[in-house]
Amino acid sequence: MGAAPQLARGHGPRKAILDLAPLELECMNTLWRLDEATVRQIQKAMIVSCPRAYTTIMTIMDRLAQKGVVTRRKVGRAYLYLPNLTAEHARAHAIEQVMEGFFHGSAEELAAHLGGAPADRAWPRRVPAERPGNGEGGVPSAAKPAAPKADAGAVEEFAESAEILPPTRLDEVLL
Repeated sequence: MGAAPQLARGHGPRKAILDLAPLELECMNTLWRLDEATVRQIQKAMIVSCPRAYTTIMTIMDRLAQKGVVTRRKVGRAYLYLPNLTAEHARAHAIEQVMEGFFHGSAEELAAHLGGAPADRAWPRRVPAERPGNGEGGVPSAAKPAAPKADAGAVEEFAESAEILPPTRLDEVLL
């Protein structure tokens, strides 16, 4: 399939496969399964997981061709699309980006995170147990008067009573 392309958004270079929009990535996952395909074939293969109009898939595939992620050639009246990079290369690049961006380039930290081990550098998140003066969904309740502005002592008391939650795992956030 050749060398990996320089992925581009608009006029500037694309920094990562993670920069692909979700529908672009869904189209690429389908194309990787099919090896090569027309827009109609991609649309039919996506009908169960991600049903979209023919013109939507055509637009996405055209954008992927403009970005250099796929190549296309005319076959009859339709274009036949071929990926310019393998799924394995894209996955490896995406994992490398996550590792560099979130784990300081450490494969060990990434593996520990995926294995569920607590991270040394985890930042505690504080969540209030209850917010005074709020009704459903954080909207001020008409039945309850609004809480007066808190003084410094109340802020400290609130901070001490806040629940500390464990850090959210990246794989849970991405899924």
